[in-house]
Amino acid sequence: MREFLRHLPRDPRCKFCNAPFKGFGATLVQLVFNKRPSQYSTRLCTVCENFAREHLGGAEVEMAMLFADVRGSTPLAERMRASEFSQLINRFYQLAAQVLIQSDALIEKLIGDSVTGLYFPGFVGPDYVQQAIEAAHDLLRVTGHADLKGPWIPVGVGVHSGIAFAGAVGSKDGVTEFTALGDAVNLAARLASHAGAGEIIVSEDACTAARLDTRSLEQRQLSLKGRSEPTSVRVIRVAPR
Repeated sequence: MREFLRHLPRDPRCKFCNAPFKGFGATLVQLVFNKRPSQYSTRLCTVCENFAREHLGGAEVEMAMLFADVRGSTPLAERMRASEFSQLINRFYQLAAQVLIQSDALIEKLIGDSVTGLYFPGFVGPDYVQQAIEAAHDLLRVTGHADLKGPWIPVGVGVHSGIAFAGAVGSKDGVTEFTALGDAVNLAARLASHAGAGEIIVSEDACTAARLDTRSLEQRQLSLKGRSEPTSVRVIRVAPR
């Protein structure tokens, strides 16, 4: 099936089954196979997504994780009407989703005032950690952190790489969700919670995996919940334009 779908026009297409999402091929696979872009990524089709949901379980795999949080969302909400704050967060969601999808992330969550993107080497390619860090840069740029007048919404980002469980969890007869679990995921989330507006906090593991030149990057020692020893990280900021 992959070989057959590969010859149908045209990109972008599902990275697992090769189902096209544009052109005549997209119309054909929608009509015959009911394959459409997934809510998690426009690089994944609904049939492949549903297969993962129906066959609960997963595996421990290497991945990179990006967590982005709106900083000071509570004071922001206090100064705005509920409808205005909703529009602001929705704009953040829309732009963040575009950045993550373009970088081949699977969007695990858009919830509250945060977004989560998962980067798998089998899905993104061998430079999956670098992709996550570049996406963090792009996310800060689209939220205005590179503008001289400042951001239209303050955002901090955390990036970490390591082994985590990835798969579908839940009940076949109830709610299921594709997610990532484990200490590496928790660490990435905590890095984001320590990132100030306009900062990308990257773990040393992610820096090594992405082959970053860290000599010019600020180093911090963070005291993270649940860890007895300080965690060494690097801080990246986007340059004003």
